[in-house]
Amino acid sequence: MAQQSLFWWQKFGTLAQMAQAVVALLGFVTILFQINELRSNTRAASAREAFLGYTDLAFRNPKFSQPDYAAIKAAGGDERVQYESFVSYLLYACEEAIAAFAGRPEWQASCDYDLKPHLPFLCEKNRAEPAYLATYSAETQRWVKAAMTTAGVMPPDCKPGKT
Repeated sequence: MAQQSLFWWQKFGTLAQMAQAVVALLGFVTILFQINELRSNTRAASAREAFLGYTDLAFRNPKFSQPDYAAIKAAGGDERVQYESFVSYLLYACEEAIAAFAGRPEWQASCDYDLKPHLPFLCEKNRAEPAYLATYSAETQRWVKAAMTTAGVMPPDCKPGKT
């Protein structure tokens, strides 16, 4: 009995089996896409929530959102700790927002605007305790240092320059 020749695709199964494999592969790719979208949406929601929390904190503490840093230093104790926590929350909220909305420059601009009054504190803190800024991402560290350079806030006096 002579053996029938097989078409190339018959070695891999019937057309129905191949179609089923293609559909399964498309389904798998779709699931991966959905997981990525969920991750992205969750990160964006988390960033919005963190920034909203910072905005609420700034609303409730205007003395920290537009600080008189000399008065805060003079008050010492609790007020200085509260101010440091306020700035830490700002940096965290901006770190999250900038990472989640990398393609949206308005978030960067908002963070730049909010950061500027705190540069003297950050300069002094970084000079006294370099480990403080090290608790943030490398990108956030670069952002803060670039903002200090642009504003002319440099050690040893850490006062805003004439820019």
